[in-house]
Amino acid sequence: MCMSWHSVAKHNQSHRAKLLGRDQPPMLMVSTDQEGTWNLCNLMDEKVLDLQFNWSNKRFCGSSKGWVIIVEENFAVTLLDPLSRTKGKEEKENSIIRLPPLIRPPDDKGGALKFWTKNYEYYVHKATLTADPILNANECVVVVIFGHYSNMAFLRLSKDTTWTYLDKEVTGTREVVCIENKFYVVDVWSRIFTFDITTQSYSDIKYVAQGIQGIKRTPFMLQYLVALNDKELLMVHRLSELDEDDMYVTKQVKIFELNFDEHKWIEKKTLGDIAIFVGDNSSLAVPASNFPGYQPNFIYFNYFTDRAFNNRELEHGVDFGAYDVENQCFLAPYSTLTKTMIKMAQWPPIWVVPTFRLI
Repeated sequence: MCMSWHSVAKHNQSHRAKLLGRDQPPMLMVSTDQEGTWNLCNLMDEKVLDLQFNWSNKRFCGSSKGWVIIVEENFAVTLLDPLSRTKGKEEKENSIIRLPPLIRPPDDKGGALKFWTKNYEYYVHKATLTADPILNANECVVVVIFGHYSNMAFLRLSKDTTWTYLDKEVTGTREVVCIENKFYVVDVWSRIFTFDITTQSYSDIKYVAQGIQGIKRTPFMLQYLVALNDKELLMVHRLSELDEDDMYVTKQVKIFELNFDEHKWIEKKTLGDIAIFVGDNSSLAVPASNFPGYQPNFIYFNYFTDRAFNNRELEHGVDFGAYDVENQCFLAPYSTLTKTMIKMAQWPPIWVVPTFRLI
């Protein structure tokens, strides 16, 4: 059953939301050769779970709090609980939350509207949630990075009926994270900004720290923000280059920690027991010692598609694997079956943290 987003918001059960704060192992959702079907891979024991999720044949532009996010043809945003849509089982109530459409691209001579109408799945570069939209709707803010210039918009699930658009001068946004009710933003130049959202208002975007100096820059750089806790904010800087087959391949990964007092990035040489997972999902970190099968001091990454190049990387999907921080090398620590599935996938795989809701 599909309910409107505003109706769903009234049925929150915030006392159960605390369950989502516990560390849980991320799994990899991989699309199959059957249209609209995805498999769930447990990389800890190198198994493909006997679960298949049914949804339309679209890219996921985000994964957060156990939900995945997609963009519809009219530029509306939809939240989907994948575990509530398992093949062969009855769909759970509230498994889909439909949000209002985002502002349409301009119908100008540059052809923006025509381009994004054709490539609407990529209109939202990345999306994140601050809380589970069912268990804690009053605390759930949906933040999206969208459009040609990677601007930002947000919607308070239990309050807003339309999107609020943040400062259009802040462009090239890569990721947004929420720490203690404050939002931190990193852009393509690895600069950090911050803003607040309350139930009644939101603040202007403020500059926090300049970008990394002296680092190699190419058009294919990615920056990920990872909140380890309320006081530690990391940035994973990923540099990809085109290889001889004209495909993206990750060549360099660096880690930086934000010094809040000095307002600058400090390079970090080790993650200790932490394993980090990046991609189209909201970046996440877990203690590897809690989950045998994942390696400490590793960064697991998925390949990405650049909207400007007609998604050509999906033809092969070669740029995925893990980066060993201690030994500064790249590995592919997946089973042969998982690697084959990823290479044959119709859409980019995405990390999810499954949450088994009781409602």
